[in-house]
Amino acid sequence: MIDRRRFLAQTGMVAPLWLAGFPTHSAAADASVDMLVHGRVPHNAETRLAQLIESWITPNERFYIRSHAPAPKIKVEDFQLSVEGMVERPLQIGLDQLQNEFPKQTSVVTMTCAGNRRSEHSLVKTVGGVPWQAGAIGNAEWAGARLSDLLQAAGIKRGAKHVWFEGLDEIKRPGGVIPFGASIPLEKALSDSESMPGALAAYEMNGKPLSPDHGFPLRTVVPGYIGARGVKWLGKIVLRDRPSPNHYVAKAYKLVTDGTDDEWSGAPPIESFVINSVTCVPMTGTGLRPGKVTARGYALAPGLAGRTVTKVELSTDGGQVWTQASFTTTARPFCWRLWKAELDVSLETSELVVRATDSAGNLQPESVAWNLKGYLFNAWHRTQVQVQ
Repeated sequence: MIDRRRFLAQTGMVAPLWLAGFPTHSAAADASVDMLVHGRVPHNAETRLAQLIESWITPNERFYIRSHAPAPKIKVEDFQLSVEGMVERPLQIGLDQLQNEFPKQTSVVTMTCAGNRRSEHSLVKTVGGVPWQAGAIGNAEWAGARLSDLLQAAGIKRGAKHVWFEGLDEIKRPGGVIPFGASIPLEKALSDSESMPGALAAYEMNGKPLSPDHGFPLRTVVPGYIGARGVKWLGKIVLRDRPSPNHYVAKAYKLVTDGTDDEWSGAPPIESFVINSVTCVPMTGTGLRPGKVTARGYALAPGLAGRTVTKVELSTDGGQVWTQASFTTTARPFCWRLWKAELDVSLETSELVVRATDSAGNLQPESVAWNLKGYLFNAWHRTQVQVQ
């Protein structure tokens, strides 16, 4: 019975020139974008797995979309970003000023929804929320101003410990209309390296201005953190001595099981994403012939500094014997790796199982504990197949 439920749950650009050696996609592929749409208003959609891994850089039109309200209509000439709170010099910055007066940082960063693979989590016990399969993830080249530069321009007051983000969207909640919000530790915001910012106020995605679905004109991008900390339609940055009280920090995007007020208030907000790997081809339900089969997919290391994926293994017998995959992209912190493997399948094969190992030797778990919102599901990914 569990196999049938899993089966039902899972069916459902051009890269920059400096990316020599990374797989790209064909122009023909762009002509047939087919997102799996979970809702139009607000817009929530994920990439079909076979298309997701056609290139290391995810084209903008294939990048997953997560929204809690309709995209606001923002006139760029009227846009102002506010930087306030525990700062010496509160700022009001237009988009032109941001682009012209602050150094432009360009970095490739993978973003993934905390609810990616939630549909598999519901096989244990049903959870609410968007029923994501495994396509709520993407890898893009983001460009914008380093958050640290904005904060230094405003002047950081002693005692500040957290950076709040607030969007310009309007979300209808039982208590009224609120914006989507997030916060990150100030330490993370200031943790720039030569090639990677602690966080970005991004205005470009893969060399183009952000689209409305992806946060035009400005959004945050926090390398290694779940997508919920990448606030779209960014309108306000606030420095404080504590995490944001916004609903999506205080009572969402946390790991809880009962959902009591005490549990919500006592649980820390989710920050880094977790190790994960997924077989994208063949997809669940694919009919195969006995013999050699090529499997392809993605793997993601935990969102911690310096971590990369070092090994991906697949099994056709439930995890008794493993075959090591080869990588088709190099290892980079805060980025996924694409892989492929040649497998032997027989009439006895009913599923393909995949797991990853990171550079610290941590192995993707076989199973994970259930939580109320189905966040951070990263058990071994199982693809149901029919060999005949």
